[in-house]
Amino acid sequence: MSLFVITLFQCGFTVILVGLIRRYAQQHLLDAPNARSSHSIPTPRGGGLGSVLAYVLLGGYYFFTQQINLQYFASLIIGLAIAGVGFMDDHRHVPARWRMLVQLAASSAAVYCLPAPEFIFTAWLGYGVAVLFITWCINLFNFMDGIDGIAGVEAVFVASILGYLLWHTNTPLALLSISLASVSIGFLVWNWPPAKIFMGDVGSGYLGFILGVLILLAAQTDLAIGCAGLIAFAVFVVDATLTLVQRIVSGQKFYQAHCSHAYQHAAKRYGHLKVIAVVCGINILFLFPLAMLASYYPKFAWVYLLIAYLPLIGLAYGFRAGRMHG
Repeated sequence: MSLFVITLFQCGFTVILVGLIRRYAQQHLLDAPNARSSHSIPTPRGGGLGSVLAYVLLGGYYFFTQQINLQYFASLIIGLAIAGVGFMDDHRHVPARWRMLVQLAASSAAVYCLPAPEFIFTAWLGYGVAVLFITWCINLFNFMDGIDGIAGVEAVFVASILGYLLWHTNTPLALLSISLASVSIGFLVWNWPPAKIFMGDVGSGYLGFILGVLILLAAQTDLAIGCAGLIAFAVFVVDATLTLVQRIVSGQKFYQAHCSHAYQHAAKRYGHLKVIAVVCGINILFLFPLAMLASYYPKFAWVYLLIAYLPLIGLAYGFRAGRMHG
């Protein structure tokens, strides 16, 4: 079966699954607008479960047809713990300490399944950095999933970049990356502004986990490709990190829900669709060339990383990331 047919099937399968989940969510997972919301009408959430199920099922197909190894497939299964606690949180609040415990446990298990993270400094320090990196990816993706379409667009972009760059060096990992892009496209059919269903913590946490794992695995294959993955992820990393730092420095209760990300301020001013269009423009016109350059000229990968991040830090600061009033 050709990759194109599998990708098309997975995209369509995701559309169907999300549609079925939406019927359930309209009865049990309706997200009513509040002071922190970026939407104005009640909208069901939890649609990311469709993406998760479609992705794991195709991962199982790749594993049983020996196209990916047990270590890669194990990471997909471990991520279900993140999806599970997210789905619980979508139904009723799960205390942050319990969510963090599950995230750290799942991230640790995933790193244990990786070949070895010694490429990040020394062995033990490498394990610690890798665990914290995946945990942060889980949370930043959850933080950034606050307006229609933005999380799906980012997942499609980052996963597509990784899939393209890994195709000739690590085909199994490329397959997993392309599959992540395809399920994200399927979800976007329902989540494109104005959204008919939200991703929910079940989807955003799992997507963040998988992207973190994929970037680490890409870095093990070729450090420059890992760097390219970080460049592709820059919009989310910069906004989430700068917002968190700003909230901590200013003495805000950073662990509480809020709507002070740069993209949220921008969405209030310009609307969801315009923000999505700008994010797409930044990704395609600015970050994509830099990611390609980082992979083609690995000696200068860190330079391209800085070139990618510094202007975005300035942009996020200009949109008052981490400050309550934009």
